[in-house]
Amino acid sequence: MEKSILHLDLDTFFVACERLIDRRLQNKPLLVGGTGDRGVVAACSYETRPFGVHSGMSMKVARRLCPEAIVIRGNSSIYTKYSHLVTEVIKESVPVFEKASVDEFYADLSGMDKFYGCYKYASDLRKRIIKESGLPISFGLSANKIVSKVATGEAKPNNQLKIDTGFEKDFLAPLSIRKIPSVGSKTYQVLRNLGVDTVKVVQQMPIEMMISALGANGRTIWKRANGIDNPPLIPFHERKSISTERTFNKDTIDMDILRTTVFAMAENLAFQLRKGNKLAGTVSVKIRYSDFNTYSKQIKIPYSSADHIIIPKVMELFEKLYQRRILIRLVGVKISDIVSGHYQINMFDDTEEMINLYNAMDKVRNRYGELSIMRASSMGAKTIGRFQNPFSGEPPILLAHRNQ
Repeated sequence: MEKSILHLDLDTFFVACERLIDRRLQNKPLLVGGTGDRGVVAACSYETRPFGVHSGMSMKVARRLCPEAIVIRGNSSIYTKYSHLVTEVIKESVPVFEKASVDEFYADLSGMDKFYGCYKYASDLRKRIIKESGLPISFGLSANKIVSKVATGEAKPNNQLKIDTGFEKDFLAPLSIRKIPSVGSKTYQVLRNLGVDTVKVVQQMPIEMMISALGANGRTIWKRANGIDNPPLIPFHERKSISTERTFNKDTIDMDILRTTVFAMAENLAFQLRKGNKLAGTVSVKIRYSDFNTYSKQIKIPYSSADHIIIPKVMELFEKLYQRRILIRLVGVKISDIVSGHYQINMFDDTEEMINLYNAMDKVRNRYGELSIMRASSMGAKTIGRFQNPFSGEPPILLAHRNQ
């Protein structure tokens, strides 16, 4: 059976959500992201693009390039609400779909041509999403995920494009090599040094030359340039790690602030594990100094979700890692090697009182919110990032460094 893979992408999603809330923002240059000096552009409206603004850049630079732009601080709860709304519409309409990010979806429409027509069905689905959510959305339709994703990019803004089977190479050939997914800035520079500027040049190159220049990634890029890379849809994203980071408004060497922040991060991540009935086997800590040098350490632990095991290990790593005694720009904590399971009581070290304490604290948090109860050592770090159930199977919401 001939494959038909649909790729849907909500156009400038964060910007579109803000404009739904405040109609006065329509057709005005808009930046969404961190508003401080160290803020990052999470999304920017099409009106800012001619000035050279793009997502992932410093908000300070974006303001300088486009001083008339309106700046709004991102609100993850609003974006989650609208993302769930679109997800429900898609879930009701297609048998198999993948939520690749908060604003990006794939759906398998194979076999629909026999009954209704894949392109007509995709068009009707797009119209329904626009009607029920009020958000602009574009789609690409082809025989595989990669070509459909590129087609969506070419269809934007707020439009649709179908690539017929057998015409994938012809469609891709005139495009810039940067349009191929997985070609980042470094890979692009390597290809430009080889004289590659368009996809057609890669199509004409032997695959061995691409592998020689880029290793295993060269094979992937060559297959994608020829329209024959067809990764499967992933209906459920299994999280193998969760993490949280904090970039300080001002570089600091205040050990009270640093220890409190790291402690609160570890406490929150341990709670997320227990909430999702998960256990972690590795913890790691990251530090970025004021000179942007970044260091990290990790350690294996017995599979656990208990504060009294995870937090001391995290604090121990932080003390070992912080050796330079200069100003710190960012700290982060990550727990990985995650598996399903409940915390196993240690008959020698754990007490009934300790287990009951965890149960009571988690019950309060689940009912009244994660900030309703915390250890005294976490006080003062109330703005630590909180999750919207990281184990729901959906990709996390990212408010920065996204290429929309």
